[in-house]
Amino acid sequence: MPPVLLMLLLAALWGASFLFMRVAAPVLGPVWLIGLRVLVASLFLLAVAAGTRRALQRPNARHYLVLGLFNTGLPFLCYGFAALSLPASMMAILNATAPIWGVLIGWLWLGQRPGASVVAGLMLGIVGVAVLVGGGRFDVAALPAVAACLMATLGYAIASHYSKRYAQGLTAFEAAHGSMWGAVLWMALPLLAVPVPATPLPSVWLAVLALGVLCTGAAYLMYFRLIATIGAAQALTVTFLIPVFGVLWGALFLGERLGPGAFGGALLVLAGTALVTGFVPARLKRSWAPRG
Repeated sequence: MPPVLLMLLLAALWGASFLFMRVAAPVLGPVWLIGLRVLVASLFLLAVAAGTRRALQRPNARHYLVLGLFNTGLPFLCYGFAALSLPASMMAILNATAPIWGVLIGWLWLGQRPGASVVAGLMLGIVGVAVLVGGGRFDVAALPAVAACLMATLGYAIASHYSKRYAQGLTAFEAAHGSMWGAVLWMALPLLAVPVPATPLPSVWLAVLALGVLCTGAAYLMYFRLIATIGAAQALTVTFLIPVFGVLWGALFLGERLGPGAFGGALLVLAGTALVTGFVPARLKRSWAPRG
C-alpha cells in the first residue's frame, strides 16, 4: 500500500477510536472499557507474534511496564474518562497537542532548548487549547475531561522521550506488543476495584472489539510500518490528519457539531503543532516520491 494511503487509513482508524470510546465509555465506564481494549489488543498482537515467531524478551520487562503505563494505560484511561462528557471530535483535536508536550518534556528533562519557531508553536498551541475550550459546545463542568485529554498527550510525550533515551534496543513491534501487556498488568488492579458493568448491547461490544483490534493492534502495526517506509519524522504528521477524521466521524455518526470558536481553536492547535514539529508539506511530498 502506498504510504499516503497507509497514512490516511491510520488516521481514519485513530480518529475513529474517539468515536468508539464515546459510544462505549458511558456504558462500561472508563476502567472496564480500557481494560478490555488493551486485553483485546494484547491478544491480537500475541497472535501476530506467534505467527511471525517474535517473542518478548524478559530482560526488557521494565521497559514494557514503563511504556505500558505512559504510552498506553494512562493515556487510554484518561481518554476513557474524557469520553464520558467530551465530544469525540473535541478529544481528537486535543490529541494533536502531543508533539507540543514532547518539546516541553525535551526542554525540561533533557535540556533540549527549542528555537524561536518552536517556542512560537508552543504559545500558539496553548492559546489554541484555550480558544478551543472557550468555543466548544460543552459545559464548564467538562473542564476536568479536557485536562484528562492533555494528561493523555503528556503521557505520550513522556513515553516517546523514555523510549529514545532508555529503550532504543527494542524493536518497534516488541515495544508495541510488550507495552500492551504492560498496560494489561497496570489495569488489573483498577479492574478489581470497579464493579462489573451490566451486560451491554451488541453495539458496545462491537465498539470494544473495534478499539482493541483495529484502532490499537492493527493501527500500531500500520504505524510502525509507516515509520519503516517514510521515517519517524514524516510518520508523525499523521497527527494532523487524526482531528480531521475525528471531527468527520463525530459529525456523521454522533451528530456532533462544533462552533466557530472551536474550529478556530483547532486551527491554532494544529498550526502550533506544525511549528513545533517543523512540518513542511514540500519536504513530506519529496519523501514520498519514488526513488531510483
